[in-house]
Amino acid sequence: MTYKARKRLALFILVIGLPIYIIFAAGIMSGMMNNQIRFPWPVEFVVYILLGIGWAFPLKWVFKGIGQPDPDQSGR
Repeated sequence: MTYKARKRLALFILVIGLPIYIIFAAGIMSGMMNNQIRFPWPVEFVVYILLGIGWAFPLKWVFKGIGQPDPDQSGR
């Protein structure tokens, strides 16, 4: 995948995909709370941490090197 395509994909993930994931994760947690399934606060804390960082690991390859100059362009 080219640098430019990865950069566009990363922007799409951050602008469109991440808000959808946040709504999905919050819906899961609030759905469990509405059904009176309430975990102890340490368990909820760990679940929120896992949901908060869990999206980044499968997508790490997209974001790796995006902040660097374009390696495909020579002379810059």
